[in-house]
Amino acid sequence: MNQQQLIELLSLKLRVIRLEKEYSQQKMADVLGLSKKTLLQIEKGRALASWTAVIAVCALFRDSEVLQASVGGDPLEVLETIAHNGIDRRMDQSMGGKVWWRELEAKGRFRLQQNLISQHYRILDEENYRWYSSFDEEEARRRLDELSEK
Repeated sequence: MNQQQLIELLSLKLRVIRLEKEYSQQKMADVLGLSKKTLLQIEKGRALASWTAVIAVCALFRDSEVLQASVGGDPLEVLETIAHNGIDRRMDQSMGGKVWWRELEAKGRFRLQQNLISQHYRILDEENYRWYSSFDEEEARRRLDELSEK
């Protein structure tokens, strides 16, 4: 998944996310910093949300079931991986990949997983802390080798 794909996906889901939260169009527009007219254009499929609006949706509606199902888990993880072209440091503790993740390989105390929806990769340690995220499988496998040798 890349920036444009996330913009297109969340533009399509924006109305459903709004309805899930039981927000009026005006309240949703205010929360996202958009005009009501712009929100209507996005919801009707006549315009795409801006990258800034997508970031706001991911941050402010992180707990939305619709949003999580659309991106395959934590929307901020997907957003951060896209925005930074990967993440290479110990991060937050995850749930361990029980729902949206496929285990690809385990080495030492680390394991490589792939998200079933966004298709991005991540490396978790034995305590389910995320150490690395990327859309590049080759780079993720190289990083798994490096981490497992420490």
